[in-house]
Amino acid sequence: MKKRLFSGIQPTGEVHIGNYLGAIKNWASLLDSYECIFSIVDYHAITVPQDPKAMPQQILHVATVNIAAGLDPKRSIIFLQSQVPEHTELAWIFHTLTPLGHLERMTQFKDKARQHRENINAGLFSYPILQAADILLYKAEVVPVGEDQVQHIELAREITRKFNARYGNLFPEPQELLSTAPRIMGLDGKTKMSKSLNNYISLTESPEDIWKKLSVAVTDENRKKRSDPGNPENCNVYSLHKHFSSPEEIDWSANGCRTAGIGCLECKKCLSDNIVRELKPIREKALALFEDPAYVVEVLKSGAERCQEMARQTMREVKEAIGLRVSAKRR
Repeated sequence: MKKRLFSGIQPTGEVHIGNYLGAIKNWASLLDSYECIFSIVDYHAITVPQDPKAMPQQILHVATVNIAAGLDPKRSIIFLQSQVPEHTELAWIFHTLTPLGHLERMTQFKDKARQHRENINAGLFSYPILQAADILLYKAEVVPVGEDQVQHIELAREITRKFNARYGNLFPEPQELLSTAPRIMGLDGKTKMSKSLNNYISLTESPEDIWKKLSVAVTDENRKKRSDPGNPENCNVYSLHKHFSSPEEIDWSANGCRTAGIGCLECKKCLSDNIVRELKPIREKALALFEDPAYVVEVLKSGAERCQEMARQTMREVKEAIGLRVSAKRR
């Protein structure tokens, strides 16, 4: 039997090429190798302030673009986290097993706390416990993540071991499946690609907007003039060529940069054309799905129903194990 895989997608911001290269493209390649479950993790999203009026549309947008980018509902389950209440029920039980010191060591909490000093809430602190519940509710064995999430998967394994040692061997220990894509930097060349920093290219942008953004993207700062040679390894545009261009074009870009045989605009135009070519079918499918939101709503509803069957079974087993199921049977 195929191993079960779980991953979560926050419904915040535009889905951009950083998300695509770092996660979605990889997920799509795993659909036939694993039993795949993907959740729009809206409970995780509200650990930082969100606009309640915009949130429903944002959930639909993220679900739509992920489906368009390759998460086929016929070969995977896609659902909304808050539609399966057992996620938070299991998370509470895991809270009772997780030492405070384990959460205090989480580097991602420290990073988030610095970014959101005005709202360092308990949900932000215990985020990894809910993430462990997301995974273990479905007894998933594989979790595709980036390097920044490995510490959270290690905590999920610690919770698993503690639960199994105390109550019986109920959960498998989940293993991370690291993405082969490196950290995708934004068009500023200095920070991770992000909507909040406005340094991104979304999967649904028009060819004109893609070129407009790329034409002003930061390149090797040593190339002050067209005639100055540069170092492609110091250029984020060149790093994106590695994901969207052919081997011949990658060599052309590198050699042209080192010898000043091409200018940065020529290099960017080649990259722009290649990004447009790869994103074209995704954009076209997404635009068609935006016209049929009922289909995406049904995908999420159907996915939640399938997940709830698994979740209820897991919670029956959990409550039995920890002594929370009362029976009228005589001993």
